[in-house]
Amino acid sequence: MTTIDTLRFATAGSVDDGKSTLVGRLLHDSKSVLVDQLEAVEHASRNRGQDTPDLALLTDGLRAEREQGITIDVAYRYFATPRRRFILADTPGHVQYTRNMVTGASTAELTVILVDARNGVVEQTRRHAAIAALLRVPHVVLGVNKMDLVGYEEHVFAAIAEECTAYASELGVPEITAIPISALAGDNVVDPSSNMDWYGGPTFLEHLETVPVGRDLSHCHARLPVQYVIRPQTAEHPDYRGYAGQIVRGTLRVGEQVTVLPAGRTSTVRAIDGLGRTVDIARAPQSVTVLLDGDIDISRGDLIASSDDAPAITQDIDATVCHVADQPLAVGQRVLLKHTTRTVNAIVKDIPSRLVLDDLSTCPNPGRLVSNDIGRVRIRTAEPIALDAYADSRRTGSFILIDPADGTTLAAGMAESATR
Repeated sequence: MTTIDTLRFATAGSVDDGKSTLVGRLLHDSKSVLVDQLEAVEHASRNRGQDTPDLALLTDGLRAEREQGITIDVAYRYFATPRRRFILADTPGHVQYTRNMVTGASTAELTVILVDARNGVVEQTRRHAAIAALLRVPHVVLGVNKMDLVGYEEHVFAAIAEECTAYASELGVPEITAIPISALAGDNVVDPSSNMDWYGGPTFLEHLETVPVGRDLSHCHARLPVQYVIRPQTAEHPDYRGYAGQIVRGTLRVGEQVTVLPAGRTSTVRAIDGLGRTVDIARAPQSVTVLLDGDIDISRGDLIASSDDAPAITQDIDATVCHVADQPLAVGQRVLLKHTTRTVNAIVKDIPSRLVLDDLSTCPNPGRLVSNDIGRVRIRTAEPIALDAYADSRRTGSFILIDPADGTTLAAGMAESATR
C-alpha cells in the first residue's frame, strides 16, 4: 500500500494581499470544506452585504478578524487530496503580527509569499522572504495574486517574479517558484487559468502536491531532549528509571553509546519503550522513553545525543534573531533562554548588526533591536547548553529569548555557531 506523505506549509505576505482568500479558495476548490462550514460563510457574507461567499472567512475565525477583514492569529487548517496530506498555517500580514509568521513558518517545509500584482514587492514582502531564509524553509512559492486586477498581463507577473527571485537569491533562499494566480476568481489555484495561457507551469495545488517533502531526519545523529524522568517506584517496577522525550533528530538503537549533555557523561542505551511496547530502534520524530546503563544524574533539560557526533557544549552563542516583542532588546539586558526543554538565565553581550531589509545591508552596532527587527546577537548563558548550528538542525539549533519579569517572548533565535 502506498504511503501518503504530509506537507507542512505557511502563507505570508503584506496586508490585503489575499492570503486568507487564497486559503479559502484552495479549501473550497479542492472539496475540503464541509457543507455546514460553507453555509456559515455564505450566511456571514450575506450579513456583510456581499453577493458571493467571502472565502477568507473559512480561515479568519476570530471575531475581530471577521469584523476588520484582516488576519490576526495563525489559523491552522488540515486537508488532504488523493496525492498528499497538508497542514497549513495562514499567518497575518500586518507588521505588528510578524511574530506570528515566525511561529507559522518555523516548522514549515514550504512558505507561500503572496504579492499583490498591483503593488509588487513591498517591505513586508522582503521581511517575510528574509524570515523564510533565516528559518531555512526548504521551498518558497511566490504567489503573484490579483492578476485579474491587472488584466492578466504577463509582463506584470514577470517583473515581480524577477525582482523577488533576485532578492531571495541574495538572501540565500535555495528555491523559489513563481505562480500567477487570482485567489478571488480561482485562476491557477486548483484549476489552470484560461485567462493566462502564456503561463505553462503548475497550478498552486499541483505544485503543493509534487514538491519534495523534507529530508529524512532519521539518518542524522540522534538528539533526544529529556522532557520528563519517569520513576514509578512500584512493586512491579521498583528500579525503573526512564528518560522520556521526543527524538527531534536521528535514530536511537538499543546498545548504542550515547552522551548525556551538558554533563558529558557517557552511557549505553539499555532499552527503549515506545507507545505501549518495547522496541530496539526509534527514529525522529517518535516520542519514547529511554533506559540507560548505570546511574547517571539526568533531569529535564538534559540532552541525550549520539556519542559519535555530540553537539557543542557552550555558554557563548552567536545567533541571528527575529525580535518579536513590543519592548526592545538591548545590549546588557538579562533574559531567559529556552533551548529545547532547557531554560537558563542569559545576558545579551552584544548586538553586532541589524539587517536593513531594503538593500540587505547591515547597520553596525545598533545597540538594540525593536519589534520586527532582524539582527545578529551574542549571548552569554549562566549555565552551559548543548547547541547545534541551526544550519545543521532546526530543532536543536533554535531557541527563544524570554523576558524574566513577565514571561513575554522577546525573540526567536537561530544559532550560527557555538564556542565550546
